[in-house]
Amino acid sequence: MSTSSATGIADLADALWQAELTRVPISPITDLQPKLAVGDAYDIQAYNIKRRTDAGGVIRGRKIGLTSRATQQFFGVTEPSCGVLFADMFLDDGDEVAVDALLQPRVTSEFAFVMAEGLAGPGVTSVNALAAIGGVLPAVEIVDSRVVDWRIQLVDTVADNASTARVVLGTRIFPVAPLDLCHLGVLFYRNGSPIESGAGAAVLGNPARCIAWLANTLGSLGGGLHRGDVVLSGALHRLVPVRRGDVFRAHFAHLGTVSVQFARGAR
Repeated sequence: MSTSSATGIADLADALWQAELTRVPISPITDLQPKLAVGDAYDIQAYNIKRRTDAGGVIRGRKIGLTSRATQQFFGVTEPSCGVLFADMFLDDGDEVAVDALLQPRVTSEFAFVMAEGLAGPGVTSVNALAAIGGVLPAVEIVDSRVVDWRIQLVDTVADNASTARVVLGTRIFPVAPLDLCHLGVLFYRNGSPIESGAGAAVLGNPARCIAWLANTLGSLGGGLHRGDVVLSGALHRLVPVRRGDVFRAHFAHLGTVSVQFARGAR
């Protein structure tokens, strides 16, 4: 740890953990400890990931965040982040989500890749990544921040498990070989009206580059991707705030559609 004691890491992890449990967001941890480095943030993330797995949580994949220029500019960062996807975060196409189960959710369209092979850095390239991918599904990611008003810097979101909340997957897996992922587009609808659009080139210029970045980053942290992991590529367009009763649908070229609805009342 570069700037703070293990006790400090535990205290910050506890604050984020309690924010998720109570659904009361906290001030940015970078306000509390401005000198925190990204390495410290991954230590905080790992602390809560271990707490979750110790309680029986099952890791099913990874997410990459802040891969598009739009989201990087919005949050004032210049590099991606990554987090962990647990089994209880996954939803089926068309499922309903209780807004009150989250704090300040937003949604976006993404590619969900299923790994056919393990992959870890260093030295992983986009070609290596493509060869290791077993297939791709259309997805909607529901992101959430345990930091008040989404006032996050890179360190805040990394510590907060890359603002992960829920993942909605489509019903069919497609091979990636016939697809031009960079130019594969999506149209995003709220309550039947198109509100956003994007394409694969939005995420680091090439979704395969996102997988390579993740494998290399995890390798530097002593880990890697595993066969069967689901990996989210990052937002293909801006993050859209959620309102009660909203129904969102993402229509992908060649991949079909995936949708999610948010309950009108409290649950």
